[in-house]
This record gives sequence, structure tokens and C-alpha cells, in this order.
Amino acid sequence: MSTPYIYDVQLPEHYDPAVKYPTVFALHGLGSNEHNMIGLLGGLKSDFIVISLRGHLTQGSGYAYFHIKSIGNPVRELFDQSMQRLEDFINYATGKYAVDPGRRYLLGFSQGAILSMSLALLMGEKIKGIVALNGYIPAFVKSEYKIQPVKDLSVFISHGEVDPIFPKQLGDANYAYFREASNHVTYKTYPTGHEVSFDNKRDFTLWLQQDAITSTS
Repeated sequence: MSTPYIYDVQLPEHYDPAVKYPTVFALHGLGSNEHNMIGLLGGLKSDFIVISLRGHLTQGSGYAYFHIKSIGNPVRELFDQSMQRLEDFINYATGKYAVDPGRRYLLGFSQGAILSMSLALLMGEKIKGIVALNGYIPAFVKSEYKIQPVKDLSVFISHGEVDPIFPKQLGDANYAYFREASNHVTYKTYPTGHEVSFDNKRDFTLWLQQDAITSTS
């Protein structure tokens, strides 16, 4: 099976194909690339497989997974295509690497956070957890997608308190939505803009490590 994405993979130092590892699928923001996300996840390199995907569409000097009509308004056709491509890639990578199917995590910033939350709602129990950094859930996902039960989904949501692109109210709305849908939700805000701070990185790294340990299959 061919892969629908260009990607970087970071395997644990003592990687053993016979062992099943928790795995993070990392999705970058608009106009960025896969290398940007790998830099955020260095704290996981000992115990996790980390796979960072490059968006398949060009966006300035970088890439995107979908284009937008305006802030908060993705081009629906491209968004839907990315959702299917991402699910296909997760299945591809699970077959190629020693991925534990019971400990698959989605982590994304901005556009990547939008997709991480949306894809978790679509895939349901096939995803163990998500880390959503400064994103939102499109209205059409909530109203038109066939959303799966996510009561056992582990959710870490964070948002910048002075984000000039996605206001903090969007992070509050993400939290309110998932608090109703899941039994395992963490929400943190930071005195930052549209970015990932050192404290944010530290917090989600520890959260992922702890969740993976308590979720061994």
C-alpha cells in the first residue's frame, strides 16, 4: 500500500518490531511542514513512535491539509478529502511500523488541531487520545458528520489566552464540547498568542507519557 502523505518518522532508540509502541501522529499548522512538529515532540523519543505528516497541498513556502475560505471556514471538499486521507495513512502506518492500535494519538497545532479533533470524532474508539493546540471544530463536523462515541477518548486541549487568530473562546468551546462527549478531558490555557510555549510543550508531553502508561493494551 502506498502512503498518501510525505512524512518523517522518529522511532524509539531501541526500537523492536516485535514490541507494540504508543504512537503520535503529528499534524502541522497552515503554511508549515512536518519538521516543525517533530521539534515539539523530542520528549517522546524514548518510548513513542512519532510520525509527522506533511500536508499534501502547497501553502506559501509550506504546506496545508486543506485550504480555507475564511477563518473558521474550511473548503469543505478539501477538508473531507483530508479526513479520508488521514484515516488511510493511520491504517498504512499501523501496518508498516510497530504501532499499538490501542494507543494511537493525534496531535496537532492550529489546522492540525482542527483535524485532530475532527478525525477523533469520526474514528471514535480507533483513536486513544488527542492533543489539540489552538484549534476549533468546524460547525459542519458537529452537525453533519457521523460522530462516533468518544467516552473513553483521552483529550488534552490547550489554547493561547491572547491568540489573535483563533480567540480563546474557541478553546473554551472545544473544552465544553469534549467535556460532554468524553470522560477524560484536560484543558489548559497559557499567556501566549498563536503558538506553543515551553510550558505547553512540557504539559502535553507529560500528559501523553502518563496516558500511554495507563492505557497499555
